[in-house]
Amino acid sequence: MIRRMVCAAGFAGVVLATPALAGEVEDFYKGKQISLVVSSASGGGYDTLSRVVAKHISRFIPGNPVIVVRNMPGAGGIVAINYLYNAAPRDGATFGQLQNTLPFEPVFGNKEAQYDSTKFNWLGSASDETGVLVVRKDAPIETWQDLLKTEITIGAPAINSTPGFNTRLLSETLGLKLRLVVGYRGQNDVFLAMDRGEVDAFPTFWSSLVSTRPDWIRDKTVKMIVQYGPRREPAMTNVPFAPDLVTDPAKQQLLRTAAAPLALGRPFALPPNVPPAHVAAMRKALAATFEDAEYRSEAERIGVPANAPATGEQLQKVIEDVWNMPDATRAQLLKINGQ
Repeated sequence: MIRRMVCAAGFAGVVLATPALAGEVEDFYKGKQISLVVSSASGGGYDTLSRVVAKHISRFIPGNPVIVVRNMPGAGGIVAINYLYNAAPRDGATFGQLQNTLPFEPVFGNKEAQYDSTKFNWLGSASDETGVLVVRKDAPIETWQDLLKTEITIGAPAINSTPGFNTRLLSETLGLKLRLVVGYRGQNDVFLAMDRGEVDAFPTFWSSLVSTRPDWIRDKTVKMIVQYGPRREPAMTNVPFAPDLVTDPAKQQLLRTAAAPLALGRPFALPPNVPPAHVAAMRKALAATFEDAEYRSEAERIGVPANAPATGEQLQKVIEDVWNMPDATRAQLLKINGQ
Protein backbone atom coordinates (compact mmCIF):
# COMPACT_ATOMS: atom_id res chain seq x y z
CA MET A 1 0.00 0.00 0.00
CA ILE A 2 2.81 2.42 0.92
CA ARG A 3 4.53 1.60 -2.36
CA ARG A 4 1.32 2.33 -4.29
CA MET A 5 0.90 5.63 -2.48
CA VAL A 6 4.50 6.66 -3.28
CA CYS A 7 4.08 5.74 -6.97
CA ALA A 8 0.76 7.58 -7.14
CA ALA A 9 2.29 10.64 -5.55
CA GLY A 10 5.16 10.54 -8.00
CA PHE A 11 2.78 10.22 -10.94
CA ALA A 12 0.70 13.12 -9.64
CA GLY A 13 3.85 15.19 -9.39
CA VAL A 14 4.65 14.52 -13.05
CA VAL A 15 1.11 15.36 -14.11
CA LEU A 16 1.10 18.57 -12.10
CA ALA A 17 4.54 19.50 -13.43
CA THR A 18 3.46 19.17 -17.04
CA PRO A 19 1.26 22.31 -17.21
CA ALA A 20 3.96 24.24 -15.39
CA LEU A 21 6.55 23.18 -17.95
CA ALA A 22 4.19 24.01 -20.80
CA GLY A 23 3.60 27.43 -19.30
CA GLU A 24 7.33 28.03 -18.92
CA VAL A 25 7.96 27.10 -22.57
CA GLU A 26 5.18 29.41 -23.77
CA ASP A 27 6.47 32.25 -21.59
CA PHE A 28 9.96 31.78 -23.01
CA TYR A 29 8.97 31.82 -26.68
CA LYS A 30 6.21 34.43 -26.49
CA GLY A 31 7.35 37.67 -28.13
CA LYS A 32 10.72 36.12 -29.04
CA GLN A 33 12.52 36.36 -32.38
CA ILE A 34 13.86 32.89 -33.19
CA SER A 35 16.85 32.52 -35.54
CA LEU A 36 16.84 29.74 -38.10
CA VAL A 37 20.45 29.44 -39.29
CA VAL A 38 20.82 27.91 -42.77
CA SER A 39 24.22 26.45 -43.58
CA SER A 40 24.05 27.33 -47.29
CA ALA A 41 23.59 30.41 -49.45
CA SER A 42 20.22 31.83 -50.44
CA GLY A 43 18.43 30.52 -53.49
CA GLY A 44 19.20 26.80 -53.12
CA GLY A 45 17.11 23.86 -51.97
CA TYR A 46 18.08 24.13 -48.29
CA ASP A 47 17.23 27.82 -48.25
CA THR A 48 13.89 27.24 -49.99
CA LEU A 49 12.83 24.57 -47.50
CA SER A 50 13.97 26.66 -44.52
CA ARG A 51 11.85 29.61 -45.59
CA VAL A 52 8.75 27.46 -46.01
CA VAL A 53 9.30 25.90 -42.57
CA ALA A 54 9.92 29.35 -41.05
CA LYS A 55 6.63 30.54 -42.48
CA HIS A 56 4.58 27.77 -40.86
CA ILE A 57 6.33 26.46 -37.74
CA SER A 58 5.54 29.46 -35.53
CA ARG A 59 1.90 28.35 -35.36
CA PHE A 60 3.01 25.18 -33.57
CA ILE A 61 5.57 26.62 -31.14
CA PRO A 62 4.07 27.67 -27.78
CA GLY A 63 3.99 31.48 -27.69
CA ASN A 64 4.11 31.76 -31.51
CA PRO A 65 7.52 33.45 -31.85
CA VAL A 66 8.71 35.21 -35.02
CA ILE A 67 11.11 33.06 -37.09
CA VAL A 68 13.93 34.85 -38.92
CA VAL A 69 16.04 32.97 -41.48
CA ARG A 70 19.78 33.70 -41.38
CA ASN A 71 21.93 32.32 -44.19
CA MET A 72 25.41 31.45 -42.94
CA PRO A 73 27.30 29.87 -45.86
CA GLY A 74 30.99 29.10 -45.76
CA ALA A 75 33.38 26.15 -45.92
CA GLY A 76 30.68 23.83 -47.21
CA GLY A 77 28.42 24.55 -44.21
CA ILE A 78 31.13 24.17 -41.56
CA VAL A 79 30.83 27.83 -40.56
CA ALA A 80 27.17 27.43 -39.62
CA ILE A 81 27.45 24.14 -37.73
CA ASN A 82 30.52 25.35 -35.81
CA TYR A 83 28.51 28.42 -34.85
CA LEU A 84 25.57 26.34 -33.62
CA TYR A 85 27.80 24.07 -31.57
CA ASN A 86 30.27 26.59 -30.14
CA ALA A 87 28.69 30.06 -30.13
CA ALA A 88 24.90 30.00 -30.56
CA PRO A 89 22.68 30.57 -27.50
CA ARG A 90 21.68 27.30 -25.85
CA ASP A 91 18.23 28.38 -24.76
CA GLY A 92 16.19 27.14 -27.71
CA ALA A 93 15.98 30.50 -29.48
CA THR A 94 18.39 29.49 -32.26
CA PHE A 95 18.14 26.39 -34.41
CA GLY A 96 19.60 25.40 -37.74
CA GLN A 97 19.11 23.55 -40.94
CA LEU A 98 22.35 21.80 -41.81
CA GLN A 99 23.72 20.24 -44.95
CA ASN A 100 23.41 16.53 -44.51
CA THR A 101 27.10 15.62 -44.73
CA LEU A 102 28.00 17.97 -41.89
CA PRO A 103 27.16 15.54 -39.04
CA PHE A 104 29.84 13.22 -40.41
CA GLU A 105 32.70 15.65 -41.11
CA PRO A 106 34.41 14.93 -37.74
CA VAL A 107 34.31 11.22 -38.60
CA PHE A 108 36.07 11.99 -41.88
CA GLY A 109 38.84 13.79 -40.04
CA ASN A 110 37.94 17.34 -41.10
CA LYS A 111 39.94 19.48 -38.67
CA GLU A 112 37.67 22.48 -39.30
CA ALA A 113 34.73 20.51 -37.89
CA GLN A 114 34.87 21.59 -34.24
CA TYR A 115 31.85 19.70 -32.91
CA ASP A 116 30.47 16.35 -31.79
CA SER A 117 27.42 15.56 -33.91
CA THR A 118 25.99 13.15 -31.35
CA LYS A 119 25.56 16.02 -28.87
CA PHE A 120 23.27 18.19 -30.98
CA ASN A 121 19.54 18.04 -30.29
CA TRP A 122 18.33 16.75 -33.65
CA LEU A 123 14.79 17.91 -34.34
CA GLY A 124 13.73 16.11 -37.52
CA SER A 125 13.70 16.19 -41.29
CA ALA A 126 10.94 16.61 -43.86
CA SER A 127 12.15 13.83 -46.10
CA ASP A 128 15.06 11.71 -47.15
CA GLU A 129 16.94 12.66 -50.32
CA THR A 130 18.00 11.07 -53.57
CA GLY A 131 21.08 12.50 -55.21
CA VAL A 132 21.45 12.90 -58.96
CA LEU A 133 24.37 13.92 -61.14
CA VAL A 134 23.07 16.46 -63.66
CA VAL A 135 25.11 17.45 -66.73
CA ARG A 136 24.68 20.29 -69.20
CA LYS A 137 22.79 19.31 -72.33
CA ASP A 138 25.73 20.21 -74.58
CA ALA A 139 28.35 18.33 -72.53
CA PRO A 140 30.07 15.54 -74.54
CA ILE A 141 28.60 12.63 -72.57
CA GLU A 142 25.27 10.82 -72.62
CA THR A 143 25.57 7.98 -70.10
CA TRP A 144 27.52 7.11 -66.97
CA GLN A 145 29.65 4.74 -69.06
CA ASP A 146 30.86 7.73 -71.13
CA LEU A 147 32.34 9.15 -67.92
CA LEU A 148 34.63 6.15 -67.62
CA LYS A 149 36.66 7.66 -70.49
CA THR A 150 35.66 11.33 -70.78
CA GLU A 151 36.35 13.81 -67.97
CA ILE A 152 33.92 16.58 -67.07
CA THR A 153 34.08 19.44 -64.56
CA ILE A 154 31.94 19.63 -61.42
CA GLY A 155 31.21 22.95 -59.68
CA ALA A 156 31.17 22.97 -55.86
CA PRO A 157 31.40 25.43 -52.95
CA ALA A 158 34.37 23.69 -51.31
CA ILE A 159 36.35 20.46 -51.27
CA ASN A 160 34.58 19.31 -48.09
CA SER A 161 31.10 20.41 -49.19
CA THR A 162 28.26 17.99 -49.87
CA PRO A 163 28.75 18.24 -53.66
CA GLY A 164 32.50 17.79 -53.19
CA PHE A 165 32.05 14.61 -51.17
CA ASN A 166 29.46 13.12 -53.52
CA THR A 167 31.67 13.86 -56.51
CA ARG A 168 34.55 11.89 -54.97
CA LEU A 169 32.17 9.11 -53.90
CA LEU A 170 30.96 8.60 -57.48
CA SER A 171 34.52 8.68 -58.76
CA GLU A 172 35.67 6.09 -56.21
CA THR A 173 32.77 3.63 -56.52
CA LEU A 174 31.92 3.91 -60.22
CA GLY A 175 35.25 5.05 -61.63
CA LEU A 176 33.79 8.22 -63.15
CA LYS A 177 36.18 10.92 -64.39
CA LEU A 178 34.99 14.00 -62.51
CA ARG A 179 37.16 17.06 -61.83
CA LEU A 180 36.12 19.43 -59.04
CA VAL A 181 36.14 23.20 -59.56
CA VAL A 182 35.56 24.85 -56.17
CA GLY A 183 34.85 28.37 -54.97
CA TYR A 184 31.15 28.79 -55.78
CA ARG A 185 28.96 30.11 -52.96
CA GLY A 186 26.25 27.51 -53.37
CA GLN A 187 24.07 25.46 -55.69
CA ASN A 188 22.44 28.46 -57.33
CA ASP A 189 25.84 29.87 -58.34
CA VAL A 190 26.90 26.52 -59.77
CA PHE A 191 23.68 26.28 -61.78
CA LEU A 192 24.38 29.76 -63.20
CA ALA A 193 27.93 28.64 -64.01
CA MET A 194 26.48 25.66 -65.87
CA ASP A 195 24.26 28.05 -67.85
CA ARG A 196 27.38 30.06 -68.76
CA GLY A 197 29.35 26.96 -69.71
CA GLU A 198 31.95 27.42 -66.95
CA VAL A 199 31.40 23.92 -65.55
CA ASP A 200 29.73 20.84 -66.94
CA ALA A 201 27.84 19.30 -64.06
CA PHE A 202 26.67 19.29 -60.46
CA PRO A 203 25.71 16.47 -58.04
CA THR A 204 22.45 17.85 -56.66
CA PHE A 205 19.34 16.41 -55.03
CA TRP A 206 16.24 15.52 -57.00
CA SER A 207 14.19 17.70 -54.66
CA SER A 208 16.51 20.68 -55.23
CA LEU A 209 16.15 20.28 -58.97
CA VAL A 210 12.36 20.17 -58.66
CA SER A 211 12.17 23.20 -56.37
CA THR A 212 14.79 25.47 -58.00
CA ARG A 213 15.03 24.39 -61.66
CA PRO A 214 11.77 22.67 -62.66
CA ASP A 215 12.19 24.09 -66.16
CA TRP A 216 15.42 22.11 -66.55
CA ILE A 217 13.44 18.92 -66.02
CA ARG A 218 10.54 20.01 -68.21
CA ASP A 219 12.73 21.29 -71.07
CA LYS A 220 15.43 18.62 -70.68
CA THR A 221 18.04 21.32 -70.27
CA VAL A 222 20.23 18.88 -68.35
CA LYS A 223 20.98 15.20 -68.64
CA MET A 224 20.46 13.11 -65.50
CA ILE A 225 23.32 10.61 -65.52
CA VAL A 226 23.13 8.60 -62.29
CA GLN A 227 21.16 8.67 -59.03
CA TYR A 228 22.37 7.62 -55.58
CA GLY A 229 21.20 7.55 -51.97
CA PRO A 230 19.16 5.37 -49.60
CA ARG A 231 16.55 4.56 -52.25
CA ARG A 232 15.59 5.11 -55.90
CA GLU A 233 13.54 8.19 -56.74
CA PRO A 234 10.35 6.96 -58.49
CA ALA A 235 10.28 10.07 -60.71
CA MET A 236 13.65 9.07 -62.25
CA THR A 237 12.74 5.63 -63.55
CA ASN A 238 15.17 5.81 -66.48
CA VAL A 239 18.16 7.05 -64.46
CA PRO A 240 20.49 4.25 -63.27
CA PHE A 241 20.87 3.75 -59.51
CA ALA A 242 24.52 3.72 -58.39
CA PRO A 243 24.27 0.68 -56.02
CA ASP A 244 22.97 -1.38 -58.95
CA LEU A 245 26.07 -0.56 -61.00
CA VAL A 246 28.69 -2.09 -58.69
CA THR A 247 29.36 -5.72 -57.81
CA ASP A 248 32.23 -5.29 -55.35
CA PRO A 249 30.77 -5.91 -51.84
CA ALA A 250 33.13 -3.34 -50.31
CA LYS A 251 31.93 -0.66 -52.71
CA GLN A 252 28.32 -1.63 -52.09
CA GLN A 253 28.90 -1.24 -48.33
CA LEU A 254 30.59 2.09 -48.98
CA LEU A 255 27.61 3.37 -50.97
CA ARG A 256 25.20 2.24 -48.25
CA THR A 257 27.16 3.96 -45.49
CA ALA A 258 27.72 7.05 -47.61
CA ALA A 259 23.94 7.21 -48.17
CA ALA A 260 23.49 8.14 -44.48
CA PRO A 261 23.59 11.89 -45.24
CA LEU A 262 20.82 11.46 -47.79
CA ALA A 263 18.84 9.39 -45.29
CA LEU A 264 19.01 12.48 -43.04
CA GLY A 265 17.48 14.56 -45.83
CA ARG A 266 17.73 18.19 -44.76
CA PRO A 267 18.03 17.95 -40.99
CA PHE A 268 17.13 20.57 -38.41
CA ALA A 269 18.92 20.76 -35.06
CA LEU A 270 19.22 22.73 -31.85
CA PRO A 271 22.62 23.27 -30.21
CA PRO A 272 23.71 21.00 -27.35
CA ASN A 273 22.53 21.52 -23.78
CA VAL A 274 19.25 23.25 -24.64
CA PRO A 275 16.64 22.79 -21.86
CA PRO A 276 14.83 19.48 -22.48
CA ALA A 277 11.38 21.12 -22.39
CA HIS A 278 12.42 23.50 -25.19
CA VAL A 279 13.85 20.61 -27.23
CA ALA A 280 10.60 18.67 -26.82
CA ALA A 281 8.53 21.70 -27.83
CA MET A 282 10.61 22.31 -30.97
CA ARG A 283 10.55 18.65 -31.98
CA LYS A 284 6.78 18.59 -31.57
CA ALA A 285 6.40 21.84 -33.52
CA LEU A 286 8.53 20.64 -36.42
CA ALA A 287 6.69 17.31 -36.61
CA ALA A 288 3.35 19.15 -36.60
CA THR A 289 4.59 21.45 -39.36
CA PHE A 290 5.52 18.52 -41.59
CA GLU A 291 2.01 17.08 -41.13
CA ASP A 292 0.20 20.39 -41.58
CA ALA A 293 -2.05 20.66 -44.63
CA GLU A 294 -1.06 24.27 -45.39
CA TYR A 295 2.64 23.46 -45.20
CA ARG A 296 2.31 20.33 -47.33
CA SER A 297 0.27 22.16 -49.94
CA GLU A 298 2.88 24.90 -50.27
CA ALA A 299 5.74 22.40 -50.20
CA GLU A 300 4.15 20.41 -53.01
CA ARG A 301 3.48 23.54 -55.06
CA ILE A 302 7.13 24.67 -55.02
CA GLY A 303 8.71 21.21 -55.09
CA VAL A 304 10.03 21.10 -51.53
CA PRO A 305 10.46 17.48 -50.30
CA ALA A 306 7.78 16.35 -47.87
CA ASN A 307 7.35 12.66 -48.57
CA ALA A 308 8.96 10.92 -45.58
CA PRO A 309 9.31 12.95 -42.35
CA ALA A 310 11.81 11.64 -39.79
CA THR A 311 11.93 12.38 -36.08
CA GLY A 312 14.90 13.77 -34.20
CA GLU A 313 15.38 10.39 -32.53
CA GLN A 314 15.54 8.67 -35.92
CA LEU A 315 18.16 11.14 -37.15
CA GLN A 316 20.15 10.58 -33.97
CA LYS A 317 20.30 6.82 -34.66
CA VAL A 318 21.48 7.30 -38.26
CA ILE A 319 24.25 9.60 -37.04
CA GLU A 320 25.36 7.31 -34.23
CA ASP A 321 25.45 4.29 -36.59
CA VAL A 322 27.90 6.10 -38.86
CA TRP A 323 30.03 7.29 -35.96
CA ASN A 324 30.29 3.60 -34.96
CA MET A 325 30.85 2.19 -38.48
CA PRO A 326 33.26 -0.73 -39.19
CA ASP A 327 36.91 0.26 -39.37
CA ALA A 328 37.27 -0.90 -42.99
CA THR A 329 34.41 1.32 -44.14
CA ARG A 330 35.78 4.21 -42.12
CA ALA A 331 39.14 3.82 -43.86
CA GLN A 332 37.48 3.92 -47.29
CA LEU A 333 35.51 7.04 -46.41
CA LEU A 334 38.65 8.73 -45.09
CA LYS A 335 40.39 7.89 -48.35
CA ILE A 336 37.59 9.49 -50.35
CA ASN A 337 37.91 12.55 -48.17
CA GLY A 338 41.63 12.73 -48.85
CA GLN A 339 42.61 11.76 -45.29
